[in-house]
Amino acid sequence: MSSASTWLPEGWRHPQRVPLRTGHHLRPIRPEDTALDLVAVHGSRDRLFSIYGRAWGWPPEAMTAEQDREDLQHHADEMEAHESFNYAVLDADETALLGCVYLDPPEKVGGADAEISWWVVDECVGTELEAALDELVPRWVAEDWPLERPRYVGRDLTWDEWLALDDLPRTERDGWSG
Repeated sequence: MSSASTWLPEGWRHPQRVPLRTGHHLRPIRPEDTALDLVAVHGSRDRLFSIYGRAWGWPPEAMTAEQDREDLQHHADEMEAHESFNYAVLDADETALLGCVYLDPPEKVGGADAEISWWVVDECVGTELEAALDELVPRWVAEDWPLERPRYVGRDLTWDEWLALDDLPRTERDGWSG
């Protein structure tokens, strides 16, 4: 039994484009975004690793375009199967990737039905774009996602608090039924 049939309702389709009040938008990330993603990740690597490094080991210190493209293809495949979701934060013309939003099935105990986090590139920290994203994500999830108990990692609890939680048993993580 796959996560797609147990984590989210059968037949539910994930949003394809989500506007931000700044003129930016979210859309599912895809392998064709590799060049934009590499610039974003490499340009903000140290701060991103300080956030995600202990939990995910990401981003690696050296990441080639081919490795990034494979990673983005993996994300696209997971989204198609409704196993996990990675949305790119893009400017209006899609000439710059300025962050990402992740929506994942829970890995840790505590009753959440999703674990959600997001980031913006270094030059957007403290800007109107970051404020708009911080405002949008919880509202978007509440309005458009079939989730009842999302956990906003890095917001509701710190990454250290999240890491300290017990892992869900592997069978629950692979075929979660909430």
